[in-house]
Amino acid sequence: MHESRISRGVQWLLDRSQTTYRRWLCRALRFRWLVVGLFALVLALTAWLFQQLPNEYTPREDRGAFFVLIEGPPGATFHYMQDYYDEIETRLMSLVDAGDINQVSIRGPRGFGNVENFNDGMAIVTLNDWGDRRSAWEIMADVRQRLGDLPGVTATPVMRQGFGGRVEKPVQFVIGGSTYDQLVDWRDRLLERIRKDGNGGLEAVDSDYKETQPQLRIRIDYNRAAALGVTVSTIGNTLETLFGGRNVTTYVDNGEEYDVILEGERERQRAPSTLDNVQVRSAVSGELIPLASLVSVSEFAGASELNRFNRMRAITLEANLQNGTAMGDALAYLQRIADEELPSEAVIDYKGPSRDYQEASGATTFLLALGIVVVFLVLAAQFESFIHPLVIMFTVPLAISGALLGLWASGQSLNIYSQVGLVVLVGLAAKNGILIVEFANQLRDEGAAFSDALVEAAVTRLRPILMTTVTTMAGAIPLILAFGPGAESRIVIGTVIFCGVAVATLLTLFIVPVAYDMLARHTGSPGDVGQRLERELNLDAPTRERP
Repeated sequence: MHESRISRGVQWLLDRSQTTYRRWLCRALRFRWLVVGLFALVLALTAWLFQQLPNEYTPREDRGAFFVLIEGPPGATFHYMQDYYDEIETRLMSLVDAGDINQVSIRGPRGFGNVENFNDGMAIVTLNDWGDRRSAWEIMADVRQRLGDLPGVTATPVMRQGFGGRVEKPVQFVIGGSTYDQLVDWRDRLLERIRKDGNGGLEAVDSDYKETQPQLRIRIDYNRAAALGVTVSTIGNTLETLFGGRNVTTYVDNGEEYDVILEGERERQRAPSTLDNVQVRSAVSGELIPLASLVSVSEFAGASELNRFNRMRAITLEANLQNGTAMGDALAYLQRIADEELPSEAVIDYKGPSRDYQEASGATTFLLALGIVVVFLVLAAQFESFIHPLVIMFTVPLAISGALLGLWASGQSLNIYSQVGLVVLVGLAAKNGILIVEFANQLRDEGAAFSDALVEAAVTRLRPILMTTVTTMAGAIPLILAFGPGAESRIVIGTVIFCGVAVATLLTLFIVPVAYDMLARHTGSPGDVGQRLERELNLDAPTRERP
């Protein structure tokens, strides 16, 4: 059969590869402690890369649209906010003319259904196709600059999260304590420290506890009220009736029951001085006494909402991530300054995307460890030995090291996608070790000497190892070259598989034979095929009685 030049060229290349590999493998087996040192170096490199790589929940994804969260002062009316909505829309429309933005929609207020506050809203910004515009991160930076000088509101661009679809800042750092006054003090300490550190990779840092709601604090002079015969309940009922409303009774009309509610005149209750005109009756003398002589009034700014987390009083620090800052680095920074600035009784927790990141990191680490254990147990059952699977599992750290090296060289991060890729690598990396160890065992069972069986198995299995490696790496190339929607996640997985398989294959060809030589030399009882069959037949034969 006539062979083409390509076929002859491939055959020549494989033959030369086997010859060269045999020569280098014999040297590696002769100087095996150098290979052991190389393996230790790979383990150290893996540990170092784990420390150097940034950690985050998901990679930043250009999702083709983003939101601009608009926050006005507390108590702002819809008409007040509408002027800013129009101004924001005008500024964003200039990017429509530039070809970056396809559509801008303004929603105010932000909440759905019945709302009490009209001081917030959002802009939904839809971008053009990926090939016709800049990246979403460049556009968001441009929007942040264009809207940064608005005097009455704050406008923060936020990319919708890949999982959960949340429209919120990714960093959600929760501080829990016993009182809100204590929490406010702790919050101010952290915000001051963040400001001194130059924001620590964070931007648009804020909290969900804002003392901007005008409030009155009324303190009762109990001694004076008791001397004049005015009870605390009388003062409380009077204030409730005049400034709020009190349900005093009900009446029935045509079979329908109605509440009777007493209220004060709202047009006369626009200032604290209203209390000067309020009088209460003494239970002793029956005289009317000015309420202002029994109470003291002070104005202060309080929070409109008192939030809790896990049934504990809590304040949440919220922030966006600056370009180049990973979620794990930001949370580690906040945890570090909290340990330095806050007392030991402060409770630290996370919510939103930050909590998802914490839970996903622990779950994926457990899944990776579980995958390694399951593969080891399956191989132990297949080989009926613990030594041979242990030799095979030496390929796993080699693959992980290659994957981490690829992520580090390409400037990517450890996230849920790369961690899934590492789990996949456990099976892909073990494949090379299985091919070598299984064939070496077969040759030993056929009576070959240990060293000859090991070298022959590794050299013979070089071709299938290279074939499967090349096809796996080729399948990962389209993921690495991905462009468009969802490209960020596909690139991460492709990089992990391509680099992990490449490095694992290169090092497996030497480390697995050396590990087999050092650990499996005294395993099994190899012999020729006839002796093996004879032993099996003797085991199956009926036991004869001795004469």
